Amino acid sequence: MVKDIIEHKVKSAFNYIKTFVKWVTIASFTGVLGGLIGSLFSTLIQYANQANNSIFWLIFLLPVGGVIITAMYKLCRLENDPGTNCVIESIRNKQDVPWVLSPLIFVSTIITHFLGGSAGREGAALQLGGSLGSIIGRLLHLDEKDMHISILSGMSALFSALFCTPVTAAFFALEVISVGITYYSALVPCFVSAIVAYSISVSLGISPLYFNISKHIPTMSFISLAQTVGLAAVAALISIIFCMIMQQSHKLVKKYIKNEVFRPIIGGLAIIALTFIVGCRDYNGAGTAIIADTFSGKARPEAFVLKIIFTALTIGFGFKGGEIVPTLFIGSTFGCVFAPLLGMDPIFGAAMGMICLFCGVVNCPIASILLSIEIFGSQGIIFFTFGCAVSYMLSGYYGLYSSQKIVYSKLKAEFININAK
Repeated sequence: MVKDIIEHKVKSAFNYIKTFVKWVTIASFTGVLGGLIGSLFSTLIQYANQANNSIFWLIFLLPVGGVIITAMYKLCRLENDPGTNCVIESIRNKQDVPWVLSPLIFVSTIITHFLGGSAGREGAALQLGGSLGSIIGRLLHLDEKDMHISILSGMSALFSALFCTPVTAAFFALEVISVGITYYSALVPCFVSAIVAYSISVSLGISPLYFNISKHIPTMSFISLAQTVGLAAVAALISIIFCMIMQQSHKLVKKYIKNEVFRPIIGGLAIIALTFIVGCRDYNGAGTAIIADTFSGKARPEAFVLKIIFTALTIGFGFKGGEIVPTLFIGSTFGCVFAPLLGMDPIFGAAMGMICLFCGVVNCPIASILLSIEIFGSQGIIFFTFGCAVSYMLSGYYGLYSSQKIVYSKLKAEFININAK
Protein backbone atom coordinates (compact mmCIF):
# COMPACT_ATOMS: atom_id res chain seq x y z
CA MET A 1 0.00 0.00 0.00
CA VAL A 2 2.73 2.45 0.98
CA LYS A 3 4.72 1.37 -2.07
CA ASP A 4 1.75 2.12 -4.35
CA ILE A 5 1.31 5.56 -2.81
CA ILE A 6 5.00 6.35 -3.26
CA GLU A 7 4.96 5.15 -6.87
CA HIS A 8 1.88 7.29 -7.54
CA LYS A 9 3.52 10.37 -6.00
CA VAL A 10 6.76 9.81 -7.93
CA LYS A 11 4.85 9.33 -11.17
CA SER A 12 2.83 12.47 -10.51
CA ALA A 13 5.97 14.49 -9.73
CA PHE A 14 7.66 13.19 -12.87
CA ASN A 15 4.64 14.25 -14.94
CA TYR A 16 4.86 17.81 -13.55
CA ILE A 17 8.60 17.97 -14.24
CA LYS A 18 8.18 16.56 -17.77
CA THR A 19 5.43 19.09 -18.57
CA PHE A 20 7.49 21.93 -17.10
CA VAL A 21 10.56 21.02 -19.18
CA LYS A 22 8.41 20.60 -22.31
CA TRP A 23 6.87 24.06 -22.04
CA VAL A 24 10.07 25.82 -21.01
CA THR A 25 11.73 24.35 -24.12
CA ILE A 26 8.86 25.22 -26.48
CA ALA A 27 8.37 28.68 -24.95
CA SER A 28 12.09 29.46 -25.12
CA PHE A 29 12.15 28.56 -28.82
CA THR A 30 8.99 30.65 -29.35
CA GLY A 31 10.60 33.54 -27.45
CA VAL A 32 13.74 33.44 -29.59
CA LEU A 33 11.75 33.56 -32.83
CA GLY A 34 9.34 36.11 -31.39
CA GLY A 35 12.19 38.30 -30.18
CA LEU A 36 13.90 38.27 -33.57
CA ILE A 37 10.70 38.88 -35.55
CA GLY A 38 9.47 41.50 -33.10
CA SER A 39 12.79 43.37 -33.10
CA LEU A 40 12.86 43.45 -36.89
CA PHE A 41 9.25 44.60 -37.02
CA SER A 42 9.79 47.28 -34.36
CA THR A 43 12.86 48.62 -36.19
CA LEU A 44 11.03 48.77 -39.52
CA ILE A 45 8.04 50.51 -37.91
CA GLN A 46 10.40 53.09 -36.41
CA TYR A 47 12.03 53.73 -39.80
CA ALA A 48 8.60 53.90 -41.45
CA ASN A 49 7.43 56.60 -39.04
CA GLN A 50 10.67 58.55 -39.42
CA ALA A 51 10.40 58.39 -43.20
CA ASN A 52 6.81 59.61 -43.19
CA ASN A 53 7.69 62.53 -40.92
CA SER A 54 10.67 63.59 -43.02
CA ILE A 55 9.41 62.95 -46.57
CA PHE A 56 6.50 65.29 -47.15
CA TRP A 57 4.96 63.68 -50.24
CA LEU A 58 4.72 60.10 -48.93
CA ILE A 59 1.28 60.72 -47.46
CA PHE A 60 -0.11 61.31 -50.96
CA LEU A 61 0.57 57.62 -51.67
CA LEU A 62 -1.64 56.49 -48.78
CA PRO A 63 -4.63 55.60 -51.05
CA VAL A 64 -2.28 53.55 -53.25
CA GLY A 65 -0.93 51.78 -50.19
CA GLY A 66 -4.48 50.99 -49.11
CA VAL A 67 -5.27 49.42 -52.48
CA ILE A 68 -2.10 47.30 -52.24
CA ILE A 69 -3.10 46.09 -48.76
CA THR A 70 -6.60 45.22 -49.99
CA ALA A 71 -5.16 43.35 -53.00
CA MET A 72 -2.76 41.35 -50.80
CA TYR A 73 -5.55 40.19 -48.50
CA LYS A 74 -7.80 39.37 -51.45
CA LEU A 75 -5.02 37.40 -53.13
CA CYS A 76 -4.63 35.36 -49.94
CA ARG A 77 -8.42 34.89 -49.71
CA LEU A 78 -8.72 36.89 -46.51
CA GLU A 79 -10.99 39.63 -47.85
CA ASN A 80 -12.96 39.56 -44.60
CA ASP A 81 -9.81 39.92 -42.54
CA PRO A 82 -10.40 38.13 -39.20
CA GLY A 83 -7.36 39.88 -37.70
CA THR A 84 -6.84 39.76 -33.95
CA ASN A 85 -10.33 38.34 -33.44
CA CYS A 86 -9.20 35.22 -35.32
CA VAL A 87 -6.36 34.72 -32.83
CA ILE A 88 -8.71 35.21 -29.87
CA GLU A 89 -11.26 32.77 -31.31
CA SER A 90 -8.57 30.12 -31.86
CA ILE A 91 -7.97 29.88 -28.09
CA ARG A 92 -11.57 28.85 -27.41
CA ASN A 93 -12.25 26.51 -30.33
CA LYS A 94 -10.63 24.41 -33.05
CA GLN A 95 -10.29 27.31 -35.46
CA ASP A 96 -6.77 27.55 -36.91
CA VAL A 97 -4.80 30.78 -37.22
CA PRO A 98 -3.93 31.05 -40.93
CA TRP A 99 -0.14 31.03 -41.37
CA VAL A 100 -0.44 33.66 -44.10
CA LEU A 101 -1.84 36.10 -41.52
CA SER A 102 1.68 36.62 -40.20
CA PRO A 103 3.39 38.03 -43.35
CA LEU A 104 0.25 39.91 -44.34
CA ILE A 105 -0.06 41.89 -41.10
CA PHE A 106 3.72 42.42 -41.02
CA VAL A 107 3.88 44.04 -44.45
CA SER A 108 0.53 45.87 -44.35
CA THR A 109 1.22 47.49 -40.96
CA ILE A 110 4.57 48.81 -42.23
CA ILE A 111 2.85 50.20 -45.35
CA THR A 112 0.24 51.93 -43.16
CA HIS A 113 2.88 53.58 -40.96
CA PHE A 114 5.20 54.41 -43.87
CA LEU A 115 2.47 56.30 -45.71
CA GLY A 116 0.99 58.12 -42.72
CA GLY A 117 -1.91 56.04 -41.47
CA SER A 118 -2.76 56.41 -37.79
CA ALA A 119 -2.33 53.02 -36.15
CA GLY A 120 -0.39 51.10 -33.56
CA ARG A 121 1.54 47.87 -33.72
CA GLU A 122 -0.04 45.56 -31.12
CA GLY A 123 -2.55 44.25 -33.67
CA ALA A 124 0.42 43.00 -35.63
CA ALA A 125 2.03 41.72 -32.42
CA LEU A 126 -0.97 39.60 -31.46
CA GLN A 127 -1.54 38.33 -34.99
CA LEU A 128 2.15 37.65 -35.63
CA GLY A 129 2.47 35.98 -32.25
CA GLY A 130 -0.69 33.94 -32.62
CA SER A 131 0.35 32.80 -36.08
CA LEU A 132 3.86 31.95 -34.84
CA GLY A 133 2.49 29.94 -31.91
CA SER A 134 0.09 28.13 -34.23
CA ILE A 135 2.86 27.24 -36.69
CA ILE A 136 5.13 25.94 -33.91
CA GLY A 137 2.22 23.93 -32.49
CA ARG A 138 1.54 22.29 -35.85
CA LEU A 139 5.20 21.48 -36.43
CA LEU A 140 5.36 19.80 -33.02
CA HIS A 141 1.98 18.06 -33.56
CA LEU A 142 0.56 19.46 -30.33
CA ASP A 143 -2.98 18.48 -29.39
CA GLU A 144 -5.82 20.99 -29.35
CA LYS A 145 -5.37 22.17 -25.76
CA ASP A 146 -1.59 22.42 -26.02
CA MET A 147 -2.03 24.32 -29.29
CA HIS A 148 -3.98 26.98 -27.39
CA ILE A 149 -1.11 27.39 -24.92
CA SER A 150 1.36 27.62 -27.80
CA ILE A 151 -0.69 30.44 -29.38
CA LEU A 152 -0.83 32.33 -26.07
CA SER A 153 2.93 31.88 -25.72
CA GLY A 154 3.46 33.33 -29.20
CA MET A 155 1.25 36.32 -28.40
CA SER A 156 3.25 37.00 -25.23
CA ALA A 157 6.56 36.80 -27.09
CA LEU A 158 5.67 39.31 -29.81
CA PHE A 159 3.93 41.72 -27.44
CA SER A 160 6.96 41.62 -25.16
CA ALA A 161 9.42 42.13 -28.01
CA LEU A 162 7.54 45.15 -29.38
CA PHE A 163 6.72 46.93 -26.12
CA CYS A 164 9.58 45.62 -23.93
CA THR A 165 7.11 44.95 -21.11
CA PRO A 166 7.47 41.19 -20.49
CA VAL A 167 5.32 40.85 -17.37
CA THR A 168 2.48 42.85 -18.93
CA ALA A 169 2.81 40.82 -22.14
CA ALA A 170 2.40 37.51 -20.31
CA PHE A 171 -0.64 38.58 -18.29
CA PHE A 172 -2.22 40.43 -21.21
CA ALA A 173 -2.26 37.19 -23.21
CA LEU A 174 -3.71 35.31 -20.23
CA GLU A 175 -6.44 37.89 -19.55
CA VAL A 176 -7.55 39.23 -22.92
CA ILE A 177 -9.26 36.10 -24.28
CA SER A 178 -12.04 35.70 -21.70
CA VAL A 179 -12.62 38.52 -19.23
CA GLY A 180 -13.09 37.02 -15.77
CA ILE A 181 -11.06 33.89 -16.56
CA THR A 182 -7.27 33.82 -16.49
CA TYR A 183 -5.55 30.93 -18.30
CA TYR A 184 -3.08 30.14 -15.53
CA SER A 185 -2.09 26.83 -17.17
CA ALA A 186 -0.25 28.96 -19.73
CA LEU A 187 1.51 31.15 -17.12
CA VAL A 188 4.93 29.46 -17.34
CA PRO A 189 4.99 29.26 -21.17
CA CYS A 190 3.79 32.84 -21.57
CA PHE A 191 6.23 34.25 -19.04
CA VAL A 192 9.21 32.28 -20.41
CA SER A 193 8.51 33.30 -24.01
CA ALA A 194 7.98 36.92 -22.94
CA ILE A 195 11.25 37.07 -20.97
CA VAL A 196 13.27 35.45 -23.77
CA ALA A 197 11.75 37.73 -26.42
CA TYR A 198 12.31 40.79 -24.21
CA SER A 199 15.98 39.87 -23.65
CA ILE A 200 16.57 39.47 -27.37
CA SER A 201 14.82 42.71 -28.33
CA VAL A 202 16.75 44.73 -25.73
CA SER A 203 20.05 43.16 -26.81
CA LEU A 204 19.23 44.17 -30.40
CA GLY A 205 18.74 47.80 -29.41
CA ILE A 206 14.97 48.10 -28.89
CA SER A 207 14.43 50.68 -26.15
CA PRO A 208 11.97 49.83 -23.35
CA LEU A 209 9.09 52.25 -22.85
CA TYR A 210 9.79 53.99 -19.53
CA PHE A 211 9.02 57.40 -18.02
CA ASN A 212 10.26 58.68 -14.68
CA ILE A 213 7.32 60.38 -12.95
CA SER A 214 8.39 59.79 -9.35
CA LYS A 215 8.52 63.54 -8.59
CA HIS A 216 4.97 64.02 -9.83
CA ILE A 217 3.19 61.30 -7.84
CA PRO A 218 0.93 62.94 -5.22
CA THR A 219 0.91 62.24 -1.51
CA MET A 220 -1.74 59.77 -0.39
CA SER A 221 -4.84 61.60 0.81
CA PHE A 222 -8.60 61.60 0.42
CA ILE A 223 -8.34 64.42 -2.12
CA SER A 224 -5.71 62.68 -4.28
CA LEU A 225 -7.73 59.45 -4.28
CA ALA A 226 -10.91 61.36 -5.17
CA GLN A 227 -9.04 63.04 -8.05
CA THR A 228 -7.90 59.60 -9.23
CA VAL A 229 -11.49 58.35 -9.22
CA GLY A 230 -12.63 61.37 -11.20
CA LEU A 231 -9.97 60.97 -13.88
CA ALA A 232 -10.49 57.19 -14.11
CA ALA A 233 -14.26 57.62 -14.46
CA VAL A 234 -13.88 60.02 -17.39
CA ALA A 235 -11.23 57.73 -18.92
CA ALA A 236 -13.79 54.88 -18.74
CA LEU A 237 -16.30 57.05 -20.60
CA ILE A 238 -13.72 57.87 -23.29
CA SER A 239 -12.85 54.17 -23.59
CA ILE A 240 -16.51 53.39 -24.32
CA ILE A 241 -16.68 56.16 -26.93
CA PHE A 242 -13.42 55.02 -28.54
CA CYS A 243 -14.51 51.36 -28.73
CA MET A 244 -17.91 52.32 -30.17
CA ILE A 245 -16.35 54.59 -32.80
CA MET A 246 -13.78 51.96 -33.81
CA GLN A 247 -16.41 49.25 -34.26
CA GLN A 248 -19.05 51.44 -35.88
CA SER A 249 -16.63 53.08 -38.32
CA HIS A 250 -15.74 49.69 -39.80
CA LYS A 251 -19.41 48.65 -40.05
CA LEU A 252 -20.50 51.94 -41.65
CA VAL A 253 -17.69 51.85 -44.21
CA LYS A 254 -18.66 48.31 -45.26
CA LYS A 255 -22.34 49.26 -45.38
CA TYR A 256 -22.05 52.41 -47.50
CA ILE A 257 -18.96 51.67 -49.60
CA LYS A 258 -19.51 48.26 -51.17
CA ASN A 259 -16.47 48.31 -53.45
CA GLU A 260 -13.42 46.98 -51.57
CA VAL A 261 -10.95 48.92 -53.72
CA PHE A 262 -12.73 52.26 -53.26
CA ARG A 263 -12.70 51.99 -49.47
CA PRO A 264 -8.96 52.57 -48.88
CA ILE A 265 -8.88 55.20 -51.64
CA ILE A 266 -11.64 57.23 -49.98
CA GLY A 267 -10.17 56.62 -46.52
CA GLY A 268 -6.69 57.61 -47.65
CA LEU A 269 -7.97 60.82 -49.23
CA ALA A 270 -9.91 61.63 -46.05
CA ILE A 271 -6.78 61.19 -43.91
CA ILE A 272 -4.73 63.36 -46.30
CA ALA A 273 -7.38 66.10 -46.20
CA LEU A 274 -7.64 65.97 -42.41
CA THR A 275 -3.85 66.09 -42.07
CA PHE A 276 -3.74 69.34 -44.03
CA ILE A 277 -6.71 70.76 -42.13
CA VAL A 278 -5.00 70.27 -38.74
CA GLY A 279 -1.72 71.52 -40.25
CA CYS A 280 0.67 68.94 -38.73
CA ARG A 281 1.65 65.27 -38.76
CA ASP A 282 1.11 64.74 -35.03
CA TYR A 283 -1.79 62.35 -35.58
CA ASN A 284 -0.27 60.27 -38.37
CA GLY A 285 1.72 57.15 -37.58
CA ALA A 286 2.15 55.86 -34.04
CA GLY A 287 2.53 59.26 -32.34
CA THR A 288 5.13 58.14 -29.80
CA ALA A 289 6.77 61.59 -29.82
CA ILE A 290 3.49 63.17 -28.72
CA ILE A 291 3.13 60.59 -25.95
CA ALA A 292 6.63 61.52 -24.74
CA ASP A 293 5.69 65.23 -24.79
CA THR A 294 2.82 64.64 -22.36
CA PHE A 295 5.38 63.60 -19.74
CA SER A 296 6.83 67.08 -20.04
CA GLY A 297 3.35 68.45 -19.31
CA LYS A 298 2.62 69.38 -22.95
CA ALA A 299 -0.55 68.39 -24.80
CA ARG A 300 -3.05 70.16 -27.04
CA PRO A 301 -6.63 70.15 -25.71
CA GLU A 302 -7.96 68.70 -28.97
CA ALA A 303 -5.23 66.07 -29.38
CA PHE A 304 -7.07 63.06 -27.97
CA VAL A 305 -10.21 63.78 -30.02
CA LEU A 306 -8.24 64.14 -33.25
CA LYS A 307 -6.32 60.93 -32.59
CA ILE A 308 -9.60 59.05 -32.18
CA ILE A 309 -10.81 60.41 -35.54
CA PHE A 310 -7.55 59.66 -37.37
CA THR A 311 -7.37 56.12 -35.97
CA ALA A 312 -11.03 55.40 -36.77
CA LEU A 313 -10.50 56.52 -40.36
CA THR A 314 -7.32 54.46 -40.72
CA ILE A 315 -8.61 51.17 -39.31
CA GLY A 316 -12.20 51.64 -40.46
CA PHE A 317 -11.22 52.06 -44.11
CA GLY A 318 -9.08 48.93 -44.21
CA PHE A 319 -5.55 49.99 -43.28
CA LYS A 320 -3.75 47.74 -40.82
CA GLY A 321 -2.11 48.12 -37.44
CA GLY A 322 -3.49 48.18 -33.94
CA GLU A 323 -5.34 50.37 -31.49
CA ILE A 324 -3.16 50.05 -28.37
CA VAL A 325 -0.54 52.70 -29.20
CA PRO A 326 -3.33 55.12 -30.26
CA THR A 327 -4.98 54.23 -26.93
CA LEU A 328 -1.82 55.23 -25.07
CA PHE A 329 -1.70 58.46 -27.13
CA ILE A 330 -5.37 59.26 -26.43
CA GLY A 331 -5.06 58.41 -22.74
CA SER A 332 -1.89 60.38 -22.08
CA THR A 333 -3.01 63.51 -23.96
CA PHE A 334 -6.46 63.42 -22.37
CA GLY A 335 -4.97 62.91 -18.90
CA CYS A 336 -2.44 65.69 -19.35
CA VAL A 337 -5.18 68.16 -20.31
CA PHE A 338 -7.93 66.99 -17.93
CA ALA A 339 -5.84 66.46 -14.77
CA PRO A 340 -5.27 70.20 -14.03
CA LEU A 341 -9.06 70.69 -14.09
CA LEU A 342 -9.18 68.32 -11.11
CA GLY A 343 -6.22 69.98 -9.42
CA MET A 344 -3.83 67.18 -10.39
CA ASP A 345 -0.30 67.38 -11.78
CA PRO A 346 -0.58 67.15 -15.61
CA ILE A 347 2.33 64.70 -15.86
CA PHE A 348 0.80 62.35 -13.31
CA GLY A 349 -2.53 62.86 -15.08
CA ALA A 350 -0.94 61.78 -18.37
CA ALA A 351 0.27 58.57 -16.73
CA MET A 352 -3.09 57.88 -15.09
CA GLY A 353 -4.99 58.62 -18.29
CA MET A 354 -2.77 56.28 -20.29
CA ILE A 355 -3.17 53.33 -17.92
CA CYS A 356 -6.87 53.82 -17.17
CA LEU A 357 -7.83 54.13 -20.84
CA PHE A 358 -5.77 51.05 -21.68
CA CYS A 359 -7.63 49.13 -18.97
CA GLY A 360 -10.99 50.36 -20.22
CA VAL A 361 -10.52 49.28 -23.83
CA VAL A 362 -8.88 45.88 -23.26
CA ASN A 363 -10.70 44.84 -20.04
CA CYS A 364 -7.46 43.52 -18.52
CA PRO A 365 -7.04 45.10 -15.07
CA ILE A 366 -4.11 42.95 -13.89
CA ALA A 367 -2.14 43.55 -17.10
CA SER A 368 -2.94 47.27 -16.84
CA ILE A 369 -1.62 47.51 -13.28
CA LEU A 370 1.53 45.63 -14.30
CA LEU A 371 1.93 47.95 -17.29
CA SER A 372 1.93 50.94 -14.94
CA ILE A 373 4.76 49.36 -12.93
CA GLU A 374 6.85 48.51 -16.00
CA ILE A 375 6.42 51.96 -17.56
CA PHE A 376 6.37 54.23 -14.48
CA GLY A 377 7.81 52.19 -11.62
CA SER A 378 6.02 50.96 -8.51
CA GLN A 379 5.87 54.19 -6.51
CA GLY A 380 2.33 55.09 -7.59
CA ILE A 381 0.95 51.55 -7.47
CA ILE A 382 -1.97 52.40 -5.14
CA PHE A 383 -3.22 55.18 -7.42
CA PHE A 384 -2.84 53.11 -10.60
CA THR A 385 -4.53 50.08 -9.03
CA PHE A 386 -7.46 52.19 -7.83
CA GLY A 387 -7.71 53.93 -11.22
CA CYS A 388 -7.70 50.61 -13.09
CA ALA A 389 -10.37 49.19 -10.79
CA VAL A 390 -12.63 52.20 -11.41
CA SER A 391 -12.02 52.25 -15.17
CA TYR A 392 -12.58 48.49 -15.47
CA MET A 393 -15.90 48.64 -13.65
CA LEU A 394 -17.28 51.78 -15.31
CA SER A 395 -16.19 50.92 -18.88
CA GLY A 396 -18.99 48.36 -19.06
CA TYR A 397 -19.00 45.49 -21.52
CA TYR A 398 -17.19 47.32 -24.30
CA GLY A 399 -13.83 46.38 -25.79
CA LEU A 400 -11.60 46.75 -28.82
CA TYR A 401 -11.90 43.07 -29.75
CA SER A 402 -15.39 41.85 -30.59
CA SER A 403 -14.35 38.21 -30.10
CA GLN A 404 -13.35 38.90 -26.52
CA LYS A 405 -15.76 37.17 -24.14
CA ILE A 406 -16.94 38.91 -20.98
CA VAL A 407 -17.36 35.72 -18.96
CA TYR A 408 -17.83 37.20 -15.50
CA SER A 409 -20.00 40.16 -14.60
CA LYS A 410 -18.36 43.44 -13.64
CA LEU A 411 -21.21 44.23 -11.23
CA LYS A 412 -22.26 40.94 -9.63
CA ALA A 413 -20.67 37.64 -8.60
CA GLU A 414 -22.11 35.73 -11.55
CA PHE A 415 -21.22 34.37 -14.98
CA ILE A 416 -22.70 36.17 -17.99
CA ASN A 417 -20.65 35.08 -21.05
CA ILE A 418 -21.25 37.84 -23.61
CA ASN A 419 -19.08 39.29 -26.37
CA ALA A 420 -17.45 42.68 -25.89
CA LYS A 421 -19.48 45.25 -27.79
